[in-house]
Amino acid sequence: MILLLYETDAKSVTAHFLRETSPGGIKALSAGENKHAAHADILRGGGCMCTAIAYKTKDRYFGRNLDVDRGYGETVTVMPRGFELRFRREGIMKSHYALIGAAYVADGYPLYYDAVNEKGLCMAGLSFPGNAYYFGCAEGAHNVSPFELIPWVLCRCANVREARELLRDTNIAEINFSDELPLHPLHWIISGHDGTIAVESVRDGLMIYDDPVEVLTNNPEFGFHMRNLSNYMNLTSARPVNRFSGALELEAYSAGMGAVGLPGDLSSASRFVRAAFVKWNSVAGTSEEESVSQFFHILSSVEQQRGCSRTEGGWETTLYSSCCNADRGIYYYRTYRSSTVFGIDMNREDLDGQRLVSYPMYEDNGIAMKN
Repeated sequence: MILLLYETDAKSVTAHFLRETSPGGIKALSAGENKHAAHADILRGGGCMCTAIAYKTKDRYFGRNLDVDRGYGETVTVMPRGFELRFRREGIMKSHYALIGAAYVADGYPLYYDAVNEKGLCMAGLSFPGNAYYFGCAEGAHNVSPFELIPWVLCRCANVREARELLRDTNIAEINFSDELPLHPLHWIISGHDGTIAVESVRDGLMIYDDPVEVLTNNPEFGFHMRNLSNYMNLTSARPVNRFSGALELEAYSAGMGAVGLPGDLSSASRFVRAAFVKWNSVAGTSEEESVSQFFHILSSVEQQRGCSRTEGGWETTLYSSCCNADRGIYYYRTYRSSTVFGIDMNREDLDGQRLVSYPMYEDNGIAMKN
């Protein structure tokens, strides 16, 4: 079941700030407390590992798992075309493509984690600690902070080709949002009708990679993940045949043995391989419900359960999973505490407006007794 959320008089919906405090509950935080919690987590550079994928049935879909040890008040936020977007070094953008995505709205500014624009171009930022490198402002380049990069690209570009061209003249500048919200080490995946790329700002400069797998996780650098896939090219969804020795009579004794050797741990390298294998062997129907359901099943193969990956702040868990129909502008999500799929259609909002519209992510457990 998919629940579509929509409020005809919605101007701005205030989210509760959530943080995990125990295996069974969450605690509401004030805005000030939330910023300090985010600050401490960002400075650690850990406790934030994610997986993003693009997938196509009849329509194109894009989404991610956000794996963190606490929530920061995430909302599904629609940015209409007339929202005045202020960049720290690149002036004011008064008219642009509309966006929908998951964001933490700080002082009226949407800090997007992942989003899609009205043209179907999608983008997400994922943790990249130890490798991400941001530069000082450079003369002759567009100086854009990492927290500005998603709207910088999605507000201007209709496809991956345009995003590539824009990024060639873009310098990822070390400009904090505020003293309380410094920068987090990130890299990005961008996906559209014309392909998918991975973008990494490292000491050698801004690297733009073709991403034919349409998957991104975290460390190491993207090139490693592509090379590492060759270690698993013998995996198959089919029943395996005996290649061990023709002198031995060996037979498969269980279904699924073609995938023996598929990594099952929670590391970023293993999640990349597992997400790629499941995605590229996945079979889905073409209806919206079938496609969305299958997308979430793919993300479930790499989700993180509380208690399996300890961080300084507690346990890394999949706080939310998202799936956006990039062709229709519908953003679906479910959370760690609720397996119900909620949906928000950007086209039901006033896309020519000037104010953000934000919907808090629901945390209803949604257990329905049948007797």
